[in-house]
Parts: sequence; C-alpha cells; structure tokens
Amino acid sequence: MDEEIKLLADKTVDKIYRKVRRAHSTEFHMFGTNIGIGADGTPTKYVDKLAEDVAIKFIKKADMDVNILSEEAGFLDFGGKYTFVLDPVDGTRNACRGIPFYSVSLGVGKSRLSDVEYGIVKNIPTGEVFFAEKEYGTFLNKKRIGVPDVPAKEILSSITLGKNFDALTLSLAKKGVVRSLGSASLEMCMVAMGALDFYVIGKEYLRVTDIAASTLIMREAGGVVTDIHGEELDMSLSLDERTSVIAACSDELVHKIIS
Repeated sequence: MDEEIKLLADKTVDKIYRKVRRAHSTEFHMFGTNIGIGADGTPTKYVDKLAEDVAIKFIKKADMDVNILSEEAGFLDFGGKYTFVLDPVDGTRNACRGIPFYSVSLGVGKSRLSDVEYGIVKNIPTGEVFFAEKEYGTFLNKKRIGVPDVPAKEILSSITLGKNFDALTLSLAKKGVVRSLGSASLEMCMVAMGALDFYVIGKEYLRVTDIAASTLIMREAGGVVTDIHGEELDMSLSLDERTSVIAACSDELVHKIIS
C-alpha cells in the first residue's frame, strides 16, 4: 500500500486520539449527550460527533482523495481509490461513563472486509496502538505480536451479553473465565496479542466500521475471525450489513465454541 495513504491513516487516528483526550479533561460532562441520529440509525453522542468531525475535517484537507465510511456520517464519496472505514469512538458507553477502555478504529480498504489492507486500533485512554498491514503482520506499539499456538489451560474470553446476548453466549458465560469489556475492536486486539483466548458476539449486531481494522489485525496475528456459524467472515464496506463475530486463536477453538 502507498506509504502516503498509511501516513494519512496514522495521522487521522492521532488527530482523533488527541482531540478526545483533550476534550476528556474539559468536556467530559458532555460526552454522553445525544445530539442527533447517525447514518447507522443509532443516537449520536457528543463524543462520537466530536471525534468524527475532526477526522473528516483533516481528511478533506489532505492532498489525496480518500473516501470515508463512518457510523455517524455514513459514506462520504471523495472519488478515492481507498475508503477509510472509521469508528471514531468504539466503546462509546465506556467513554461516556469514564471507563478507560475505548478506541479509535480505522481500516483502509476498497469494497469488502476481505480487501482491507491496513488497520489501526488505538486505545484512547492508554495510547496503545495496534496496527497491521496485509501480509506484513500485526504490531503493538511497533513490536510484532501474534496469537498463541494453543489457548491457555484456563480459557479467558470476552463475550457480549446484555441486550445482545443469545443462547450461545449464555452457555459460554458458564465456562472458563469470562469478561464483557464493551469495545469490539479492542477486545479482538486482546485476542490478537494473546491476552484473551477468544471474543464472541452471538447476535448479528456489529457493523463493518466496528471491525474493519481489528479483523485484519487478528488475521495478520495468525488468528481466526468467523461468524457465529464458523464461516470465514466477510462483508461489504457499507452500513447495510450487520454480523456476529467469533475471534479466536485457532480454527480448533472456533469449532469447540460453536459445538
């Protein structure tokens, strides 16, 4: 991939990170305010709009044409070869409650999840950066990472419960040691580095903006990303589709989960 595209992606993520960090110290009381309805049909929080606006403004000023797909603004066609698939704040509820586990997620692709070539997930409260380039591996703060060959003896997982639970996630909640952390992109990155053995959301809930970057990060780390039926995950770069997700260190573990 063109180095200028990667640099623009890196700088866009950094702009969002810095904006949200600054706003946290002065405007945190506003973060959870509803200010409208996004292109994905869900309420837009103040922190989401704050983060998205700085990204769009920065990309518009760039010397190259790049399209944007974002949860709040939808698809912005600037005539580019590549599309930045952006979730300005993944884990909005955490951000609004002051829980330090939320990220900016940006994947760079053309038309489908499977053709995403570059992905960045930055943990906004900690500053940690996960990134991957297709066929070049996955890195955490510039240090190469990868999933373990086998899961830990005591399985540690993260599953989505609450209103998005299903029968499978309820059964998984009774096995091993379970977390529910609230940021799909970061939870998948935790699997990519071996901190979690798997992550599951059983309902068809996530959009491509949530997982474009982290799916590449998982796969380049040697992990597996499927839907709840065990089928290799792929979807269009649009807000029209939703999906379930299993992110795990191996095919064998995926089969154990769905069986």
